[in-house]
Amino acid sequence: MRYVLRHSWAVLATIALAGFAWGATGARAQSPAAAPHARSPFVSIDTAVVALEHVTVIDGTGAAARADQTVVIEQGKIQSVGPSGTATVPGGARVLDLPGHTVIPGIVGLHDHMYYGSSVAGTRSMLTSYPRLFLAAGVTTIRTTGSLDPYQEMNVRAAIERGTIVGPDIIVSGPYVQGRNSSVSWMHELGSPDDARRLVRYWSEEGVPWFKAYTQITRDELRAAIDEAHRHGMKVTAHLCSVGFREAVDMGIDNLEHGLLTDTEFWPGKQPDVCPVASDSAQYDNLDIDGPDVRRTIADMVSHHVAMTSTLAVFELGSPSRIPLDPRLYEALAPAAATVVRAWYDTAQHKNDHAERVAFGKAMAFERAFVKAGGLLAAGSDPCCLTEIAGYGDQRNFELLNEAGFTPEQAVQIMTSNGAKVLGIGDRVGTIASGKQADLVVVDGDVASHPSIRNVTLVFRRGIGYDVAALTTSVRGMVGLK
Repeated sequence: MRYVLRHSWAVLATIALAGFAWGATGARAQSPAAAPHARSPFVSIDTAVVALEHVTVIDGTGAAARADQTVVIEQGKIQSVGPSGTATVPGGARVLDLPGHTVIPGIVGLHDHMYYGSSVAGTRSMLTSYPRLFLAAGVTTIRTTGSLDPYQEMNVRAAIERGTIVGPDIIVSGPYVQGRNSSVSWMHELGSPDDARRLVRYWSEEGVPWFKAYTQITRDELRAAIDEAHRHGMKVTAHLCSVGFREAVDMGIDNLEHGLLTDTEFWPGKQPDVCPVASDSAQYDNLDIDGPDVRRTIADMVSHHVAMTSTLAVFELGSPSRIPLDPRLYEALAPAAATVVRAWYDTAQHKNDHAERVAFGKAMAFERAFVKAGGLLAAGSDPCCLTEIAGYGDQRNFELLNEAGFTPEQAVQIMTSNGAKVLGIGDRVGTIASGKQADLVVVDGDVASHPSIRNVTLVFRRGIGYDVAALTTSVRGMVGLK
């Protein structure tokens, strides 16, 4: 199989063909300030009390969807949720009559970035377009799991908190904790375990709560990074390759990114501290997801409370003939980037990627098995490149989780409350319940019976309603530039 897993191997083999640069990410919860928001052209509702009437509610707990509900928002919090026939709406509330709409919690993106890589402009921070796109798509909290520039992301986060720009809550991770021979010029290459400790110590003192280890790190370097992070009360996730999942679990890692297709412990001939390059599909064609080796890995993760982040949308790039056309993508991309991506997409639709599809199916099965065993699965889109951009990738994740065998309600839970649990903010966001922060997404349609969350019409963040059309129009032709 031409399934190269080196740097998100299945994906990067495809990305390299288009000349795209690529990376990945990590973070701990930073508590939001109660900063006022400035009146913005993107704000459509800023009244103190709002009632969303006659909606279907998928509350993020995994419970079945509830029809004909009324959700009352008051002073940035969810005041009540209940049947419309018995709901009490405070006087003076702004009432939105929304039959035929579904309300879900704001999405918690556990593997999102603030950069996009293209052959046109290289890897650039998307500090203007991405915050707006995330918000427009219903992503109200992100962890930047691997940062191109943590200081820039901290500054954007501060501007959002001040209300001078709009965007999601941002939990900033440190720079990639990477070993030698990374082939990515903007990543620091560790020289020793002490170097790993120094990097983690410095950025912990700067206030980043999560770190992301990367593909070429050695076991000693990873162990040192985890130990130092925990010493400072911070956490570590990883996109692995040179180190296997069970090895990382034994070291005390907190979270693992991407799932099966970055766990090389099942590869024949895997050498310690070496990231292998695959040339055929044997390691996936012959891998039994229900077999003892995979079960042991999952059991280790579950027993040590190591969460996993699903990123199916980015790994779908490895089997591109199955990717559906999303016209919104070409409206958001800068013209030059859109031309390159369209050419890639048109060619990809005719690619013989059967082997990659088999591996992708195994990755889906691995996620189902992990959840069935009691594992905590969250999700993020990894909006790094090609057709993967902020927000729209998260919406595609929902469809892929449903395809993987999760119900719409379970997919919502994975993308909302599970992410909040991993970040330690589940008491504040992630579910629709009285007293929770009013981070809510209004979707046109019955999400439970027609599993899609693409038709977002209104997004609330801390009780403020944002105009989806205004946000998306404002970034037209911008992704890939800024």
